[in-house]
Amino acid sequence: MTITAAAPRAAAYRGRLRWWTELPLIAVVYALYSGARLLVRGDVDDAVQHGADILHFEQLTHLDPERWFNRLFTHHAFLGVPADFMYASMHYIVTPAILVWLWLRRPTHYRQARTWLMISTLIGLVGFTTMPTAPPRLLPGAHGFMDTMAQYGSYGWWGTDASAPRGLGHLTNEYAAMPSLHVGWSLWCGIMLFRYGRNTFVRVLGVLYPLTTAMVVMGTANHYLLDAAAGVATMGVGFLLARPALRVLDHYQAKLRPTAAATAAAEAPGATAPAKVPAPRPASSSAASPGTPPKAAGSPAPGPDPDGTGTQGQDAHSRA
Repeated sequence: MTITAAAPRAAAYRGRLRWWTELPLIAVVYALYSGARLLVRGDVDDAVQHGADILHFEQLTHLDPERWFNRLFTHHAFLGVPADFMYASMHYIVTPAILVWLWLRRPTHYRQARTWLMISTLIGLVGFTTMPTAPPRLLPGAHGFMDTMAQYGSYGWWGTDASAPRGLGHLTNEYAAMPSLHVGWSLWCGIMLFRYGRNTFVRVLGVLYPLTTAMVVMGTANHYLLDAAAGVATMGVGFLLARPALRVLDHYQAKLRPTAAATAAAEAPGATAPAKVPAPRPASSSAASPGTPPKAAGSPAPGPDPDGTGTQGQDAHSRA
């Protein structure tokens, strides 16, 4: 009974979604994400200093697993090569695939999930703008990190410019490490899979995917642990803002909808002004009241009652 009741609701909600509006919206946000990372490069010296400061803080707090993961991936190609492939591709494949899956299978949850992802992405752009950060692989050699993407570049399409294909390094900003949207987006994907997946396997994937992504971004020397934590925090803020943002949007849409409908009706071909209905005329004072029998033909009209007592007829009868 639950499935039968939920199906019409999902079908009706899907009717409110339009792919020709959703695709451009997602494309605009993704273009902002890519364009801002490209345009807001910041000062290289400041970015390197920010990265060194993050690493120093992690060492003071003994929360610096990046170097251990990096050594593991550089010493073992069977770990490093798949990690590079994952870093270079999954970020751009899994997230859109889950958006499509939500659109098709969970339409009642799609809108909020999409809004959550977009707001979080825009918050991440603020981080790239205000705090350009060099990843571990771009720190001076004394810090001991190796760029696994460059080490295993012959296995894939990437070169020495993170996940950008060879020869297209100028189309990416390598100093946009804080926060890690690789981790943030993977967390969003994991939550969607765990919450809306129907079987245990899908839910297990939802747990493993963000955890594996966090290890990959650190092992490939593309992010710090604090970058990953900032990516998680960014998604948390985006989640808190998603529902208020939708309420505000729905409020303005509700205000604009009657105006738009009235304008469309007025501009429709053949539309005419409503016909005027004549006002009813007041009843004449001489009209007979309801229930009064009709007057017989030829009967004289009653004369006025001289004394106002209404007994004129009775007196005439008595005189007769």
